[in-house]
Amino acid sequence: MKKCFKFFLISGIIFLTGISCIQAKSPEGKEKEVALDFKLQDLSKNSVALSDYKGKKPVAIIFWTTWCPYCRSELNNLNQKYPQLAKEGWEVLAIDVEEPSSLVEAFLKKRPLTFKVLLDLDAQVAHSYGLFGVPTYILVNKEGFVVFKDNYFPEDKYRELILK
Repeated sequence: MKKCFKFFLISGIIFLTGISCIQAKSPEGKEKEVALDFKLQDLSKNSVALSDYKGKKPVAIIFWTTWCPYCRSELNNLNQKYPQLAKEGWEVLAIDVEEPSSLVEAFLKKRPLTFKVLLDLDAQVAHSYGLFGVPTYILVNKEGFVVFKDNYFPEDKYRELILK
């Protein structure tokens, strides 16, 4: 009986691990990571879902916190780039991780941002994307595939990445 239980337990873990890593093949035969959909609220309690942009425009997501000095620097740089990114058809979503809205609002009064700020109050979206730190950028192409994930914005190649 114990052997059957262990077998089913291990099989279940392997199965769940397999389905949690949803991937698809590109025309070149390379695996692509499907961007996990989410729905979060902004500071005005409007809901925004990643799927709202699928088939329409690429999305640059930055996960951040108010206490992170690197996040402040990256948000400032991204705020300066946003007019050009918007002109090129990008959407930018800044997702604050696990901080109360009052703290984020106070932060934004001192450092206003021109793109959408969303709240991941319980860090579920951050965890679903496997975040280990902030800031973290995730670029998603129009087809809904993750084409970049790192702690910096890929200045020189972000345009090329969305074509992947």
